[in-house]
Amino acid sequence: MESYREIGADLRDIYLASLNNRMNDVMKVLTVIATIFMPLTFITGYYGMNFDTDSPWNMPLLRFRYGGLVAAAIMVATTVGMVMLFWRRGWLKRWH
Repeated sequence: MESYREIGADLRDIYLASLNNRMNDVMKVLTVIATIFMPLTFITGYYGMNFDTDSPWNMPLLRFRYGGLVAAAIMVATTVGMVMLFWRRGWLKRWH
């Protein structure tokens, strides 16, 4: 009876460890997504603010004709750079 209790406890521990590993994978994916969207939120918030166009202390791309495209390019470059960094560190690869 004692050996069956030990086997049952070991099976329970194996099951809980596998659940914990799956939860860690989900948390890693959510962390990568949140980390990618944090700088994008900052850039969008900064360039989305209303500025007085007559002030000399405006942001640099306010009167530039392609300022919106430059801001979008900065966001795309940030996203691609972070995805490449995460890929090189092995955070985006799945091991099954």
